[in-house]
Amino acid sequence: MRPTALVTGAGRGIGRAVADALTRDAWVATIDLRFPDEAAKAHHGVEADVTREEEVEQAVDTIVRERGGLDWLVCAAGIVRDRVSWKMSTEDWDDVLRVNLSGAFHVVRAAAPYLRRSPQGRVVFLSSINGLRGKFGQANYAASKAGLVGLARTLALEFARDDVTVNVVAPGFIDTAMTRGLPDAARRRAVERTPLGRTGTAEDVAAAVHFLCSDGAAFITGAVLPVDGGQLLGAVS
Repeated sequence: MRPTALVTGAGRGIGRAVADALTRDAWVATIDLRFPDEAAKAHHGVEADVTREEEVEQAVDTIVRERGGLDWLVCAAGIVRDRVSWKMSTEDWDDVLRVNLSGAFHVVRAAAPYLRRSPQGRVVFLSSINGLRGKFGQANYAASKAGLVGLARTLALEFARDDVTVNVVAPGFIDTAMTRGLPDAARRRAVERTPLGRTGTAEDVAAAVHFLCSDGAAFITGAVLPVDGGQLLGAVS
């Protein structure tokens, strides 16, 4: 039987591209608050809020009942509420941490019993290079994405006894609806700071996630894989 995969935040952007990529090898279920774009190639979609534990548990249980188990989990759900720290409201701080970090924890906790029984258990978190280097005006976002790295490395240790790998993909400047809304000057600066000289695509990120779910990545765990065109290197040059 093909592996069963679950992708959160798959309504659009990177999450949707990941879901599409995984359908090449897996039966894919998706979770998001809504699916505003044309339906992804996924086999099953659930509208659920990752910040609500009961909704997450119900969604995971529904998928497992249909498929008999769960093998791959990709947590891509995320939001931004950018503002300099001294002007950031508590609500904006809490909202971003709840979705980006606590939401990922809720999903992996609900999925853990099934992943631990899988012969090919995989967990991949979508972080960001801004969680590794910081970013002006993104204290909440950077903190949440850095938190995913610590969460992943802890889970890599905890799940190792069951041969479940846990890894992180950290995208750089990717062409999505979110980045398209930035001023032209900001987009131009981001490209100038990327050694490969272009924005990445959602498909670039999805390919990295697909690899980390594959048999070829069975001996990789606790790793952080930047998909950033060398932008992190440019930041320290």
